[in-house]
Amino acid sequence: MKKRSLLISSLLCSILFISCADDMDDEIRDPQYLEIADFIYRGMNEIYLYKPGIPQLADDYFTNNKNYEDYLKSMKSPEELFDSLTVPLDRFSFLTDDYIELENSFSGISKTTGVDYRLYLLNSNDLVGIVRYIVPGSNAEDMGIDRGDLFMQINGEPLNLSNYQSLLASPSVTFSLAKINGNTIEETGEEVTIAASQITENPILLQKVIETDGKKIGYLMYNSFVADFDDELNDAFAYFKSENIDDLVLDLRYNGGGRVSSATRLASMITGSNTGKIFAKQQWNDSYQNYFLATNPDRLFDYFTDKIDNNIPINKLNLGNLYVIGTSSTASASELVINGLKPYINVVTIGTRTTGKSQASVTLYDSEDFSRQNASPNHTYAIQPLVYESVNANDIVVPYTGIDPDVEIAEELDNFGILGDPSEPLLAAAIAKITGNSQAQSFAAKKMQINYQEFKERGASKPDYKRMYIDKVPRIRSNN
Repeated sequence: MKKRSLLISSLLCSILFISCADDMDDEIRDPQYLEIADFIYRGMNEIYLYKPGIPQLADDYFTNNKNYEDYLKSMKSPEELFDSLTVPLDRFSFLTDDYIELENSFSGISKTTGVDYRLYLLNSNDLVGIVRYIVPGSNAEDMGIDRGDLFMQINGEPLNLSNYQSLLASPSVTFSLAKINGNTIEETGEEVTIAASQITENPILLQKVIETDGKKIGYLMYNSFVADFDDELNDAFAYFKSENIDDLVLDLRYNGGGRVSSATRLASMITGSNTGKIFAKQQWNDSYQNYFLATNPDRLFDYFTDKIDNNIPINKLNLGNLYVIGTSSTASASELVINGLKPYINVVTIGTRTTGKSQASVTLYDSEDFSRQNASPNHTYAIQPLVYESVNANDIVVPYTGIDPDVEIAEELDNFGILGDPSEPLLAAAIAKITGNSQAQSFAAKKMQINYQEFKERGASKPDYKRMYIDKVPRIRSNN
């Protein structure tokens, strides 16, 4: 590490010189490029989970400062450099040029119309969208657009692979509603125009108790692991506890993940009797793994807890069974909850196969220790590399292909149902599994003769999409 530190110090001096030179190399169009590139390399060299798979990240790869600088300058952009330092199987590490937006997204803050949607591909180019839910408190609320509504045009233009991103990101979005008529989808002539605005979305969309067949079933639709709402999550479990529920349906069908600490707390609220036991094990790159094993082995485990922030006791349900609704949108921290609970209670999954992501990431800023404090004022780049993989107490990892459901049922365009209603197909399947009442299984999806396949969903372009992350970088060595 001392050789690397000397190279970096020398390079930083070179950066200052290059930035001030009138005859700057044409390869470096941005005066801050080398500063940003050096930060990206240092961060990946320090903590990237798959560091052994990238020869250039070896501590002794560059023999002198010129070799190192030439390598950085050989890249056309920070993005190209970052991509060169990630392994092909890594689907989730990313670079952002706006860490303010990233921080907002981690707090549930985004600019949106409030229409949550999924896009489907009808053929090689054309798309149809369906509304999954309306975000409470958004501009879309009470605007006459609801779950299950279809749309094929935005701002008067038919949706296709070339224009969907720009159209749906418009400051004001006009949805041209459509409906299924037999085996075709046709316009209704109705239009709804909604302006985007910045909102903070509460990840707890629904909480209720359903009484059926002598059972009291709690239902929680939870859409993101946002630590800012852990108090509200704890309140939801206080409600279920006061209702003395028998079973819980945890609806994670649209939950792409979030903070590991929130996932650990949610799992603790569900069981309640495993405080201090291992919820998940962490597997870092060799440098970090060996350091933790030698100095602080407990750092490699996430334990079930009995408190949230400020030592507030969690509300425990002490359940022995959990019924989880999941889909291809279910990822990372959601899968962590499913996998982490399986050694302790019976976890039944309903829906379709999940994403398959077991790695956690962390935000690195351009500062000496990669923390937000003292980050370079010259740019707002940050990197979010994968830093460890999670396995459960039995050393089982979430399959790369995702978690297969115990009860398979998909959301269909012609039968979305009402979220939280016992007749909604996926919830009906969960209730039937709980009660054992096959007569209640009125969830068989209708079958249209329209070919369509899942494409993109709201938030797919957001920096935190399907990410699981920890709060800060655990430093294991100095830069001296």
